[in-house]
Amino acid sequence: MTSRTHDVFSIAALVTIATYYPPTVITVPTLVFSSIGAILGSLLPDIDQSTNRLWDLLPAGEFIGKILNKLFLSHRTISHSLLGAYLINRLIFWMVFKVFNTDFLDANLIYYSVMIGYLSHMVLDLFTEEGLPLLFPLKIKFGIPPVKPWRIKTGKWFEKFVVYPGIIFYIIWFAVYNREKVFYLISAIKK
Repeated sequence: MTSRTHDVFSIAALVTIATYYPPTVITVPTLVFSSIGAILGSLLPDIDQSTNRLWDLLPAGEFIGKILNKLFLSHRTISHSLLGAYLINRLIFWMVFKVFNTDFLDANLIYYSVMIGYLSHMVLDLFTEEGLPLLFPLKIKFGIPPVKPWRIKTGKWFEKFVVYPGIIFYIIWFAVYNREKVFYLISAIKK
């Protein structure tokens, strides 16, 4: 899937989970950092590509991306596996609580948001033609549906005109259908 499809799907996943498991209180800065965290989390599995949008956001990112591209050897290796998800989970947990001022921001919500973005990326990539090496270093790839030719081709017409608009439609439908829960979630936002 393309990065914009991953971005919008991460927000859809974040809104869905936050609606069903709302925080009791959330500050505006935590909301902003959580939303950004979900989007950045959705870009993390592709750190093995030098063309990842994440590298555009960092100083010397293109250089770092090229180095990591050579380290990973190919796309969709450890960063798209259960082992990679576990390692990123530990790294993000450590980083969030070291970087963010927990008196000012809810680090737990930011951590969960980044991980929601990361896992949403992996879920979406299960539906692509390439599938995922969930049991890396084993070379077995998993995908939905199990028949490879029936899966989505990244960046092609089905993703652009069905999947991406479908996710946006889902967000709108979900917000309307669950408006009471969404209003409750909005009412939990404090300045």
